[in-house]
Amino acid sequence: MRKCLFPLIVLLAAVSCKEVRYQPRPTIPLVHVIAADTAGAGRLAAMAGKATGSVAIIGEPEDAIVLARHFQGCDRVDNVDGTAVRDSLPDFAGESFDVIMDAFSAPYARFWTSAEGLADTLRHTALDSLREVAVLNAVCAWDSLSWRSTADAEPLLRKNRAKLLIYTSSLQAQWGLFDVDTLEQMTGGKCLVVSPVKTLLEEAYASGARSLAVWTSREVRNSGAWQAVFASMGYTDAYLSVITPDAALDVRTELRSVLRQYSATGRVLDALLVDSFTVDFVPLMTELSLIRGGVTAEDNAFQAMLAPDFRVLDPSASVIDATYRLMRENHLFTHRIALPSVHYYETAESEEGTPLLVETSDVYAQSTYVSNLH
Repeated sequence: MRKCLFPLIVLLAAVSCKEVRYQPRPTIPLVHVIAADTAGAGRLAAMAGKATGSVAIIGEPEDAIVLARHFQGCDRVDNVDGTAVRDSLPDFAGESFDVIMDAFSAPYARFWTSAEGLADTLRHTALDSLREVAVLNAVCAWDSLSWRSTADAEPLLRKNRAKLLIYTSSLQAQWGLFDVDTLEQMTGGKCLVVSPVKTLLEEAYASGARSLAVWTSREVRNSGAWQAVFASMGYTDAYLSVITPDAALDVRTELRSVLRQYSATGRVLDALLVDSFTVDFVPLMTELSLIRGGVTAEDNAFQAMLAPDFRVLDPSASVIDATYRLMRENHLFTHRIALPSVHYYETAESEEGTPLLVETSDVYAQSTYVSNLH
């Protein structure tokens, strides 16, 4: 993809925007522009998923890096037959992961915050910008080139084409992935896409859970993203409550806040879905054990509210399981004898004010974005 592609895309999308209705909703104009560019971005979309390549993890830097860490250290199944037995070998041995840290567009919550309180047409336009981010990041993942720096006139570095996309953002599960899918349908691309919202809901429902709570941020809760995806999945016999904990300094206090708010529903809770890749599950599960011990009156009340087989679902584990299953079912594993490799890319602003994919290092990524995380 040449550097001049993005200004053309953004310009054409801007002059052809019109009011969007979401049920059913048309795709954004940018998708049609890309599909028509059969010698550039449209060709990349058409080739998507049709050759060996990498697994692209796309999202805000912290989320993408933390999820990549979990993929690197994952040993949950037998690599030969796929059974749930550890074999002391990385489950994704020989695979290459491209971590696309979207620093240019982060934080994604700002797209929703800027849209709150606006008239319908203006709100849809603001959210269309988030949809464009999802599509542009997909095209970058499908490309075989990246930039060394924003000062370069042309992309000089080679990278893998993505054979599978993982989006870490819950907001983009509602605003963006529809457009990525539409682009593939229009061009004939076949790249699989994974998102935490769908995988967590599918895992919870498949386990028999019907009363579900989601622990998420205020912006995601207010956006209705989880509620919309849940409704689209047709789980008419299930109940979903989306909760934001009161601000606290530790995860234990936040867990109690979530349970306290859910208790107002008067329902038994089957599963708690944690919508954050950066939550430390060690103190969270320790606090849950204390609650199950029933030391205080509140503990006893929570214990009565939790179903006997109540479970807390980790988005990292859920996404990894879904990715492994999809890769196995679709014969996407490379079967090379090697440790998983991770390559880091950061979106940055070009001289034209549009995003570029700049290759960076493990040291830079870890020290810049996740040095203070567990």
